Formats: sequence, structure tokens, C-alpha cells
Amino acid sequence: MSTAYPSGLNLKLLLIGNSSVGKSSLLLRFTDDEFLSDEETAATIGVDFKVKSIELDGKKYKLSIWDTAGQERFRTLTSSYYRGAQGVILMYDVSSRQTFDELLKWFKEIDTYCGEGVVRMVVGNKVDKEFSRQVSTEEGQAFAQRMGALFVECSAKTRLHVPEAFEELVRRILATPSLWSKSATPATARREEPIRLEEESSSWVGGCGC
Repeated sequence: MSTAYPSGLNLKLLLIGNSSVGKSSLLLRFTDDEFLSDEETAATIGVDFKVKSIELDGKKYKLSIWDTAGQERFRTLTSSYYRGAQGVILMYDVSSRQTFDELLKWFKEIDTYCGEGVVRMVVGNKVDKEFSRQVSTEEGQAFAQRMGALFVECSAKTRLHVPEAFEELVRRILATPSLWSKSATPATARREEPIRLEEESSSWVGGCGC
């Protein structure tokens, strides 16, 4: 089905959730198709970002993806980065009941800092650890539905459903014109962007404990 979505949109996405759920691993897998083990990573400090261009239905879109630290002490540092986001991925670890139970806390942050109508997606990561699963697919799905969010389970380690998660999130954003109609001008001409991002580049402050 043809769409009227303008090509070249620069969309801002956020990754939030408790520390060690795999936010940075998911980002690295999606942008560079790489994976680092727990021994090779360290906790994200503050906010990191990467830029990834994708093509959907013959049109290209630039995604500025921000990876926020999950530690409490960085909350005030990261809150300003919620502004202007069109999509937010709320992550938990399917093998950690605590990370799932605390998703409500992260939803409250979205309500506080994000604009109205931002697209939300609940992502259960680490399904490769099925043997130690503590949160069922059905429970995660029911919670996301209750919160009015999209839902997917994935594995940053094996790449399972990683590209599909981002594509589904972008498609839902594109289906919500109020989120991107004011951002239809090229990124280089937008005055509200605080940082200039280069194509397929990254600026890392820290690693990830994923």
C-alpha cells in the first residue's frame, strides 16, 4: 500500500529500562550487527547515541537512537533527552522478573518527559536465555497491551527480531503524522536539534552492561 510519508525524515528514538537489560547490546546489534558479551562491556554512563539509516517501502529514514543509562544516579542527566522523541523502547530482561516489574516506573518517566502521542514499545530481551526465563511471553504481551504499547521479544545476542522491532516502531511513528509532520524538513535545517549527527556515526560515552 502506498503512503504519503516524506522520505528523509530524521526520527529520534530512545532506549530506556533498567541497567543490564541489554539496551546498548540491542543498539549495537541493530546499527552494526555486532554483539559484545557481558565480559566485554561496561555500564552506560549518561547517554550514548548512534545513527542508522533504514529503508522502508522504498523510502529512506534516518534514526537517531539514544541509549540512556538505567542507573538511578543518572536520571537527572538523561531526562532532558526525552524531549523531541517520537518513539521509545522500554526494555526488560525476560530472565529477570525485577526488570519487568519496574517497567511501570519507566512508563511514568515517559508520561513526565515525552510529548503526547509518542509511540511506545515494550521489548523483552534475552530470549536466548529461555532456560532461565522468569517472564512469560503472554505476560509481557498482556502488560504491553494494557499500557497501549507495541510488544516484541528479541535477542540482541542472536539477532532474533531485532531489525523487526525497530521497523515496527518506525512504521507506527509514520502512521502518526502528528509526531513527524513538524520534522519533515532535512535535519541540517532544523534549529531545534541540539547536536549535529553524521550518517552512520556514533559518539560513545560508555559501554553497556548487557
